[in-house]
Amino acid sequence: MIKLYKGKYIIEVNTLKLGAIEAGGTKFVCAVGNGEGEVFERMKVDTDHPDKTIPAVIEFFKTHQVDALGIASFGPVDVDKDSPTYGNITSTPKPGWKDYPFISHFEKELNIPVGFTTDVNGAALGELTYGAAKGLDGCLYITVGTGIGAGAISNHQLVQGFSHPEMGHILVRRHPEDHYEGHCPFHKDCLEGLAAGPAIEARWGKKGHLLTDHALAWEIEADYLAQALMQYILVLAPKRIIMGGGVMKQERLFPLIREKVKDLLNGYVAFPQVAEHIDDYIVPPGLGDNAGITGALILAGEAYKTVKVK
Repeated sequence: MIKLYKGKYIIEVNTLKLGAIEAGGTKFVCAVGNGEGEVFERMKVDTDHPDKTIPAVIEFFKTHQVDALGIASFGPVDVDKDSPTYGNITSTPKPGWKDYPFISHFEKELNIPVGFTTDVNGAALGELTYGAAKGLDGCLYITVGTGIGAGAISNHQLVQGFSHPEMGHILVRRHPEDHYEGHCPFHKDCLEGLAAGPAIEARWGKKGHLLTDHALAWEIEADYLAQALMQYILVLAPKRIIMGGGVMKQERLFPLIREKVKDLLNGYVAFPQVAEHIDDYIVPPGLGDNAGITGALILAGEAYKTVKVK
């Protein structure tokens, strides 16, 4: 539906057919939905070389004839709209993806407006709008999976400067019983290098879901993640912290992390969110695995929110 408002035609995005991409390190999730976060169709394709992955994605959206597209991508990416490389992936080690021009390629192929941000920013948008942070004006979303990344929203605005935050690559103190060198190709023992899924597997010789009864594995994991959350709380004071990704599906992690965060803060942050209600402050995603794709639908709606009458 289109309404006239202050000299502009306002398109109600819930009536549009919107496309969404959650571009992850191992797979692309593509969806067609509306401005209320509802998904009607979806498909997945492996994150292979762009020459293999992108044509399948383009064909999916051409088939469904979407009005706008939102992309929530693995990073690092250029999110500065004034930059000549806005919408590009930047320094990723993934073969073929370095400097890939996401926005310009999809705009050219589909001839529609394209919204763009990081995968974790997209998940934060989804959770703030429809999920575990609904009703608040900000949150922090952290994913712990193949990699570690986080997106923050404050006063309804994504937090970014010359680029998006890279919260997965902060340094943490090494656990005294951890002798693993670290998995990150850039920093070795940063947070991602010590606590992402590949680091867990390399340290213990098994994937995380096979370590359910390994108490030390999750003690070490919770320690690193709690250290990171302590720093995020001190720097950003997010209204709520939402933790998703495959590693966070290990049920014992949330209680361990919450307790360790309180211990690390040691009473310094004496606000009720942490001191009294931490179980409601550090939480799993309300949207489950749909946080990123929901955020991408929101991006698509924002990309095609208004058109001015000439």
